[in-house]
Amino acid sequence: MPRSRAKVPAHARHKKIIKQAKGFRGRRKNTFSNAAAAVWKAGEYAYVGRKVKKRSFRSLWIQRINAAVRIHDENLNYSTFINGLTKAGIEVDRKVMADLAVREPEAFGALVAQAKAALA
Repeated sequence: MPRSRAKVPAHARHKKIIKQAKGFRGRRKNTFSNAAAAVWKAGEYAYVGRKVKKRSFRSLWIQRINAAVRIHDENLNYSTFINGLTKAGIEVDRKVMADLAVREPEAFGALVAQAKAALA
């Protein structure tokens, strides 16, 4: 009996990789070996990018909070504000605080006042 060759499944696998490489430049989009390497590397970059996105958003929130704190009180900075919130027992995450600082400055001002009172 002749050996069975995996033509159809192999073609399907190749087609799947080529489809994932759509939009790449040069041979990376239409040569299987190049496309496979490019898709693999793109997956690695995507994985790292998902971690970096979390870092960069947290950094953005901290910058926004710091700017808003300094607008409400020139003598207060981010770290002392967070320390004051901790002492006051207020647990609001940075994402929500940054949103408050941008959309509702009055409410954020109340947070600043409470943090300042806890520090005094």
